[in-house]
Amino acid sequence: MIRSIAGAFGALLTLMPLAVQAKPFTDAAGRTVELPDHIGKVLAAGPPASVLVYAIAPEKLAGWVREPKEDEKPYLMEAVRGLPTYGRLTGKGGTANIEAVLAAKPDVIIDVGTVDATYASLADKVQSQTGIPYVLIDGSFGKSAETLRSLGAMLGAEERAGKLADYADETLKELGETIAAVSADERPRVYYGRGPDGLETGLAGSINLEILEAAGAVNVAAVAGKSSLTQVSPEQLLAWNPEMIIAASPKFASAVATDPAWSRVQAVEKGQVFIAPSMPFGWFDSPPGINRLIGVRWLEALLYGGFYEGDLKAETREFYKLFYQVDLDDAQLTRLVKGALPETQ
Repeated sequence: MIRSIAGAFGALLTLMPLAVQAKPFTDAAGRTVELPDHIGKVLAAGPPASVLVYAIAPEKLAGWVREPKEDEKPYLMEAVRGLPTYGRLTGKGGTANIEAVLAAKPDVIIDVGTVDATYASLADKVQSQTGIPYVLIDGSFGKSAETLRSLGAMLGAEERAGKLADYADETLKELGETIAAVSADERPRVYYGRGPDGLETGLAGSINLEILEAAGAVNVAAVAGKSSLTQVSPEQLLAWNPEMIIAASPKFASAVATDPAWSRVQAVEKGQVFIAPSMPFGWFDSPPGINRLIGVRWLEALLYGGFYEGDLKAETREFYKLFYQVDLDDAQLTRLVKGALPETQ
């Protein structure tokens, strides 16, 4: 990826933004990045950054890392549905077309998520070879409010970011109150299955399982060690015997009901298999960004129905209006949560 940036840089120098007065910004890695006095266009390095920039300042979003699917577009502001797609600069399977990135003339590149030496080194190299400021922001779920306020200050959108951050603070506060009312033996043992076969999951400490742990439930795969994503076998699932399964893919949720390999798993026997809502962004994962704030509201209702005092439909409408600036109609709301809750809820 770095070689392709270097090669494109010389040929496309004329497409770079004109230099403007810079101001220092210290990012989550402790790097001091010189930012232009006014930021008019932001390029997101990965999916979590796309969601964050869209939520705070959609008018500044240069384009999408992944083109929205047709069934996702109604859950996005009309003004951003047709933005160009340029791929991702960082993470697994970087696909960014560097010519398109430079042609977008962004004032800054932002990456949101894990912050470590590897990502800091990549940011330094990209910044050096393109001349575009590259900022790293901590995407930890527990720091959602801090993340929102930090980017809001950078983009000159403090007021809007403050409202979103207040929502994040209140959401995590209420989640904590719900969990505190639930004893340890009432917190379910859960398996989260990714992909059409459901055999990919996250181990202890995985960012992909972060909100399950934040919600106080037990990740059955945590006993297999601490890491990120891993492949598991049906035999392992049977040994773990989760009380509940959350499926990232509707195909997996459907297959569970008919596949003999899953038939003896407690969650399948009791009909406790649910689909994580995913439009326009995942509630549980995909990407692991601030989109997960509505996911913990859902998990409260799903995991602790007897303790949850909210109205999930009303809270979903509120979140989509506040963060995505769309008004959900009844049909959209029904489609969104299909298979995500017990039929009685």
